[in-house]
Amino acid sequence: MSISTLEIQPSHVEQEYRWTLNFGPQHPATHTTLRLILHIEGERVVDAVPDIGYLHSGFEKIGEHLNFNQYVTVTDRMNYISPMANNVAWHHACETLMGIDVPKRCQYIRTIITELARIGDHLLCNGAAALDTGAFTAFLYAFNQRELLYDIFETACGARFTNSYTRVGGLMYDVTPAFIEKVRSFVRTFPRVHADIVRLLNRNRIFVERTKGIGVLTKAEAINRGASGPIARASGVTRDLRKDEPYLTYADFDFNVCCSTVGDCFHRYLVRMDEIVESLKIVDQAIENLPPGPVNVPMGDRAVLPDKDLVYTTIEGLIAHFEMVMTNRGFHAPREECYAAIESPNGELGFYLVGDGSDIAYRARCRPPSYIHFSLFPHLIKGHTVSDIVAVLGSLNIIAAELDR
Repeated sequence: MSISTLEIQPSHVEQEYRWTLNFGPQHPATHTTLRLILHIEGERVVDAVPDIGYLHSGFEKIGEHLNFNQYVTVTDRMNYISPMANNVAWHHACETLMGIDVPKRCQYIRTIITELARIGDHLLCNGAAALDTGAFTAFLYAFNQRELLYDIFETACGARFTNSYTRVGGLMYDVTPAFIEKVRSFVRTFPRVHADIVRLLNRNRIFVERTKGIGVLTKAEAINRGASGPIARASGVTRDLRKDEPYLTYADFDFNVCCSTVGDCFHRYLVRMDEIVESLKIVDQAIENLPPGPVNVPMGDRAVLPDKDLVYTTIEGLIAHFEMVMTNRGFHAPREECYAAIESPNGELGFYLVGDGSDIAYRARCRPPSYIHFSLFPHLIKGHTVSDIVAVLGSLNIIAAELDR
């Protein structure tokens, strides 16, 4: 080889190649219709652009066209992994706007179904994260327990998946003795399954090595980037609305806020597993101390639809139902605005509502945790490999219907 050739093509010069890779929207590890536009150099991710999805449902705008009771069916479709919590969040905001205090029994039941929804959401999140990293058995264990939760929800409202259980001023139905017995049975039997999942994953070499030290989010970053829920608490942020801004009857119960300081995928998994135990404690306390009484505010307040038994058997119930449904003489929101939030399984789920004197919101806006947390992904994935994408994405528990605006 001549000297001139060496000068033209020096051996120490390395060419860098950057590729653009689409991850999703139809990918077995996204679990939903979201898309990631990745910029990679070899196996290393140097940048990522999240696309919020392809549902185009316009959930917020629909809230300005349906009345406060009708819209609960839409909240089921937001985070469809824990719809009961969405129902509670929506009507918590509606009742805050209208100044309605629901009966104590209703508050206890709402607390129970919200915590059961949290358990189901965390089971799916951790089970799917394990499945993505190769641990199939834990996924089956988690889904088996979710079926039991579906049975409990079906006993309460007749629907397994899209529940639409809450109403302005109360609930669709009061719970039955069968519901109480199923909840008690779940509280007794679930700890053994929880222990099995912990034994399967906590010392599983593949799962641990694929999640430890991956996607680290520091406490300062979690605060500055608006993280909440298990993702923030895994980074050392001790905020939990159930403790810091108590609603329903959480102040009556003894439970701990589960936190870590590491902030990686593995500790987000650990925080969720610990939260499941605390949720089970809340459910146990609530079901064993369930107060008697009505689950809806009095019919005379025109804030809630009367029971079907009253509609079919009394003239007062029939007239109240007719006036509220057919003549629009029911509840009317004041000309005010409010923001109210709950500690949903994924984090702070809040609704901003503006009333105009009717039974339909003039403006309805949602603060969904998945929408905030999806924006964390580019920061968390930089410098990691393509194989780490599924671990980071699974630890964030992104639900595409919450992304859609």
